[in-house]
This record gives sequence, structure tokens and C-alpha cells, in this order.
Amino acid sequence: MLVVVAPGQGAQSPGFLAPWLEDPAFADRLNWLSAVSGVDLAYYGSTADAETIRDTAVAQPLLVAASLLGALAVFPHPADAFGRVSAVAGHSVGEIAAATGAGVLSAEQAMVFVTQRGRAMAAASKAAATGMTAILGGDRDEVLARLDKHGLTAANDNGGGQLVAAGTIEQLHALADEPPSKARLVPLSVAGAFHTSHMQPAVDVLARLAKAVSTHDTRTRLISNRDGRVIHDGREVLARLVTQVSHPVRWDLCLQTMADLGVTGILEMPPAGTLTGIAKRQLKGVETFALKTPDHLDDARAFADKHGDASPMNSTPTWRVVVSPGKGTFRQSADIPMGTLLRPDMTVGEVENLRGKVPVVACHGGTIVEWVVEDGDLVSPGQALVRLHPESE
Repeated sequence: MLVVVAPGQGAQSPGFLAPWLEDPAFADRLNWLSAVSGVDLAYYGSTADAETIRDTAVAQPLLVAASLLGALAVFPHPADAFGRVSAVAGHSVGEIAAATGAGVLSAEQAMVFVTQRGRAMAAASKAAATGMTAILGGDRDEVLARLDKHGLTAANDNGGGQLVAAGTIEQLHALADEPPSKARLVPLSVAGAFHTSHMQPAVDVLARLAKAVSTHDTRTRLISNRDGRVIHDGREVLARLVTQVSHPVRWDLCLQTMADLGVTGILEMPPAGTLTGIAKRQLKGVETFALKTPDHLDDARAFADKHGDASPMNSTPTWRVVVSPGKGTFRQSADIPMGTLLRPDMTVGEVENLRGKVPVVACHGGTIVEWVVEDGDLVSPGQALVRLHPESE
């Protein structure tokens, strides 16, 4: 089972796109994405220095473009990917690339969205002196209690004792003066407190933008970094992308969902290395591949062939299949027989597991033509639960 992942801000390094630009096809596609975004991606990816590409307004479109074109290099015919990729996920801004790879957005929509995201987050960061500090090690409960004491947010939870605290500079200094025992603090070179309430102005900008964005439902499982759930409805994916900038990234829960799915291989898009490094520590026995340069493409394709498995959504009318948001036991909300006309956003049941109960919603509505599972069945993330006929809404 293959999962493709896209990295987030901080993964970029000076010149990382230079070897890719030697391929004329890659260079032409990057030129197009530059025109769409209004950002000179070739310059920033090949020539600009580290300080320049640290700028949020530059880094975010650069990262998404790199992941999108990296995926296209591995799968020259995108439809081929849906026959091998069982799930996709992205860390923070990388989730935009993942959503595009899953078919929710077009590449052009993604570049407009991420460019506005970067600018809005950069502007929000200037409103107050904020920042982020990585916390490595320590007792998790003690670390969280210390963050709560100082009014900080656990903005990133990458699992394995890797948390990132975010808040005002004063709050971070207070944490540094009173660090959790057996923990190492590493201040991060970022513009502000991403994935916290400090980014609410950026949420407002993206919410207005999203009103004009059309979406499609996913063609493969998309694992949301808000809570590790598998999201299928394109509208919900977009809504989560909007609010994501002010919500913590729960990459630990994404990794748990990958484990629940039985992933055997994780392929990271460029600039690769960060997420595969985390996976090596957290998912023992799972093979990883970091696609860094074009020289790795043949090996990346072989890796995809080795671990690839057909997406369970590939052969179905996915825009009218209700899928499980996670692993657990499915409980039908009532006896809903075949032939029932469901209203849009009607709840048909819930998936229960150790994390709690997650409602299962028929986002589009339609007439039930098949219950794929029964009440009390064990289900996996992204598994089809019920099929709906779209013409009976």
C-alpha cells in the first residue's frame, strides 16, 4: 500500500529546484505555475538565498509547485497514479498539494490559493511579534501542561515526542526560562505563530476566496492533518484547507491512520526528506523514499510499482460514495433501507474507535442503491460504506 506525502514550510533549501530545471518539460510547467501565481518560482527555487525563500509568501507557492511537478514527473499520466496510490497527505501547506493530487483542485486553483495563503499568513504575522519553538523529548503530559501554563499552542504534533509550540515572543521566552524536564527547545526561523489563532486574519482572506472555488471529490483517500481522518468530500477538503492555517497540524494522527491502513511504502515529493525522516522513526517496517532530484525518478517509479495498489475509489462514482473517516466500528444511525432518498448533509451513522465517535455524513445526498457494510462492521479509513444514486436528489 502506497501513500504519497508532500512536505510543509521549512523543507525548502537554496537551489533545490536547480537540477529539476535542466528538464525542459519541468521548466515549462514551472514557468506556467509562475505565471498563474505571479511568483518567479524558477528564480526562487534555483538562485535565491535561504533568507529570501524563508519568506512565507515565497516559500508556500514554491513548495506546492515543487510537490505538484514532482508528482507529475513520477506519474506522467496522472490517471496512472490512481491505480497505485492508496492515500495522500500533506504537512501544513503540503496538504494543498495533496488535495490537488487527489483531484479536489486543479493545479491552477492550487497555485492561486497557496499564493494568497502565503501572503495572508505573512501579513497576519506582522500584526504581533510571534514565533514557534520545537520541543524535542520530554514527558508529553508535562510538555502540554507547560504550554498551557504559558498560553502557548501545540501548533505541530509530529509524534515521537516532537511538538512545536507557537505563540507570542514573550510566551516563548517564558517557556525557554522554564523548559519541561528532559526536553530540548529549538527556536524555529519562521515569521510567526502559524496554526494558531494569530492566523485568523488569514482564515478570513481564504474563506472569501474559497467561495469562488469549485471542487471535486477525492479520487483516492486524503488524510487530513487536522485530525488524521480520511476526507472524501471536496467541499469539506477545501473548508479544512481554509481553517487549517489557524488549527494545529496533527501529523501524529496522520501517521496513525497510515498504520491503520496497513501502509507499506511512503513516497515523499520534493523537497523531500523531512516527512520520510519522521516516518522512519514512527512507522517501523514501513519503507520510505525521499524524491529529491531527477536522478531519483527511476527508483521512485520502481518504488511506486512495488508498493502501489489500486485506490478503492478508482472504479466507483466517487462523488456519490460515502466513505469511512477512520478505522473503527460502523454504527448506523437508524434503519435506513435501500431506496431511501437522503437529504444533503444527512448523518447516516458514525464510526466508533478509541478516539471517540465520528459522524458519517452523506454530504451530497441521493438515493441509497447499496449498503456496502452493515451495522457493527469493522471498517477502515476511506472504505466505501454506502453508494448513492446522484440523479435522485
